[in-house]
Amino acid sequence: MRQTIAKTWPLFFGIAMMMIGNGLQGTLLGVRATIEGFSVMTTGVIMSAYYVGFFLGSFYIPRIISSVGHIRVFAGLASLASTTVLVHGIIVEPISWTLIRIFTGFSYAGLFLVVESWLNDASSNETRGKILGVYMVVTYLGMALGQGLLNLASPDDIELFVIISILVSLALLPISLIKRPAPDFSVNETISIKNIWKSSPLGIFGVTLAGFCSACIFAIGPVFALEIGLSNASISGFMAAFLIGCVICQMPVAHVSDIMDRRKVIIVLAFASAVFTALLFIVSTMQIWILFCVMALLGGASLPIYGQCISHVNDRLEPAQFVAASGTMLLMNGAGAVVGPLSVTLIMQIFGVNGFVAILVLVFLAIGAFGIYRSMKVKSVPLAEQGDSIIMPARGSAVLIAADDEALEEVSSSKKPSI
Repeated sequence: MRQTIAKTWPLFFGIAMMMIGNGLQGTLLGVRATIEGFSVMTTGVIMSAYYVGFFLGSFYIPRIISSVGHIRVFAGLASLASTTVLVHGIIVEPISWTLIRIFTGFSYAGLFLVVESWLNDASSNETRGKILGVYMVVTYLGMALGQGLLNLASPDDIELFVIISILVSLALLPISLIKRPAPDFSVNETISIKNIWKSSPLGIFGVTLAGFCSACIFAIGPVFALEIGLSNASISGFMAAFLIGCVICQMPVAHVSDIMDRRKVIIVLAFASAVFTALLFIVSTMQIWILFCVMALLGGASLPIYGQCISHVNDRLEPAQFVAASGTMLLMNGAGAVVGPLSVTLIMQIFGVNGFVAILVLVFLAIGAFGIYRSMKVKSVPLAEQGDSIIMPARGSAVLIAADDEALEEVSSSKKPSI
């Protein structure tokens, strides 16, 4: 484990720099859009554009990597991501920002894919789970640290955009000089949504709505925080608490789901997320530390739903289908992420700030209710046949979920029940 991390530190450094910059950028744009007088709906369109780009990148970038290789793709996309950040600070206009966000999302899809596939190649079956855990912690802590940088300069100046550009550029340096050879990369086929739905309706339903909710909070959370009267410093703490809550809870949640019916874990997480979201409205006028605690609880309950839904699907598929299925699941998660901010901002346009809380509560309740329905209809998979939980950020690639060929051959090919 230590040897693997020692050999792959440039990858972890790169992902840390990327996530610090990405975390700051998402919050900064939401705050700056409000300062510039953009409507809530306009801000929602701008923030959703990132997920449109990420969705497109999930389709096309694997083929580009296969053609030109990891390092060239990473260098090109890091340069693109660094450049687009600066353009945000130079041209402050909704249409331009929307187009730029598409390119930003496309770039980050490729950056994540390169790093994750490299980590997957560097780890063994014995260390892959631990490497995933480290990767998850680095990802969310990086985003949390990025929130703190919001206080280094005024959001209505260009300085913060320059800082983000520098961070993304720094991510390029160690990976470009890494001695380890780039891994072989092949474009994986996907399994149709229909076929995965037959095996695990709850998995597809949950991972789609999990993308919806996480995108809403990441994209519109800063706008919600401004609307309830938080200062810039408090907004950074508000978003950081959400991320830190996930870092603390992700591992315990994964452990619990490995010793009980995974559907129950998803149901509890969904209903707990609904309760904590509803509490945001109640505690928004209380002391700030109470609001931060509720956000931490919301992050700890909501963000692990994505990994648990993927684990749930894997429990019902053949091992040889894991990679293809996870690619399809990523796309469904991305589709939910595209729709989420648009839907929330439309509701907020009609019902005001309370619409943010209301729609998230309803979506979390829908995940939990559907989980109960499936639990009543179909028996659970025996614990002995459940695989290990997938511990990963709410946004990830199909690559890290894959086991290698030898591992797939060792796993029983017995048919898993639909759930």
